[in-house]
Amino acid sequence: MQMKQPAKMTNSYWCKNEYDILKRVVVCPPTYMKIEEIINETQKHYADENIDESLASKQHRQFVECLQKEGVEVIGLSAQEPFPEQVFTRDIGYTLGDTVIVTKMGSEIRSGEEQVLADWLQQQGIPFHQVPDHPIEGGDVLIDGQAIFIALSDRTSKEGLEHIQELLPAYEVVPIPIDRSYLHLDCVLNILSPTEALVFSPALHEKELNLLRMKYDLIEVTKKEQFTMGTNVLSIGNQRVISLPMNTEVNEELRKRGYKVIEVDISEIIKSGGSFRCCTMPLERV
Repeated sequence: MQMKQPAKMTNSYWCKNEYDILKRVVVCPPTYMKIEEIINETQKHYADENIDESLASKQHRQFVECLQKEGVEVIGLSAQEPFPEQVFTRDIGYTLGDTVIVTKMGSEIRSGEEQVLADWLQQQGIPFHQVPDHPIEGGDVLIDGQAIFIALSDRTSKEGLEHIQELLPAYEVVPIPIDRSYLHLDCVLNILSPTEALVFSPALHEKELNLLRMKYDLIEVTKKEQFTMGTNVLSIGNQRVISLPMNTEVNEELRKRGYKVIEVDISEIIKSGGSFRCCTMPLERV
């Protein structure tokens, strides 16, 4: 397995949803991954045993190999020791339409990770917007056409949401308040197609659930499989979805609906509260 390292690449960046064919994605190996500061219930559960970095790295390599086998170009950022959660590249940046955004992190333990991405984008000559003042992490941001769903959470502020709306006036930014114990929106909601989405409904308010029901057939995820990141699958296009083998109910339901479920074990990585979507920052979907 060989990831592309930060070398000059074509300036192709475009994402209009969460489910078109994934062409190019940014990841980071979990070389220095560990639970240092408990930030969610999943980390709290695994804090005593912590992370087996060797196993996490092996699983991450297998995930990268899977992406490459499916035709995705995988670009690896360099892991740096001060950042124990750097594997979760989704949070440090996101591509909305033709705009690449580098975020401001909402947690001190992750502050600085975003600069690694900004430096790489600059080296590539890829224009980007860096959020200056208010936190808005990528796990809280979902795009589907002209709608951008953004959670109000512990990691994303109302001011951050308003900043994105001002930056991208052609889009409709839809606020989705969530139960703050679930960290990010993609831990409880994930859009799979123009008509289907995975959801853990107890984390959302009824008003927003009704709004989502008007647009999507919501596939309910159980509490047990929410804990093992059942919503946090990665769609790579043409109804192909990468998911954890342990989330059998989610996988069975997706297969019933015609999805090709590609099972990859990253169970060591999810101990830190993120899964496949969290571990990927798409630059290009077509």
